[in-house]
Amino acid sequence: MEMTNHIEDAAHAIESRVRPQIDEARRRISDASTQAETFVRQHPGACLIGAVAFGYLIARLARR
Repeated sequence: MEMTNHIEDAAHAIESRVRPQIDEARRRISDASTQAETFVRQHPGACLIGAVAFGYLIARLARR
C-alpha cells in the first residue's frame, strides 16, 4: 500500500511539473494554426500554387 502511495505522489509531482509545458505547447500550436489559417485566407492563390508545387516535388521524389 505504501508503494502505491509513493507511485501516486511521484505521478502527481511529475504532472505538476509537466502540465504548464503541455499547456504552453497547446497554446503555441493553437496560435500557429490561427496564423496559418489567416495567411491562407489572405493569400489563397499563393497557397494553391505552393501546394501544387509541393505535390509536384513529392511526386518527383516518389518516382525515384
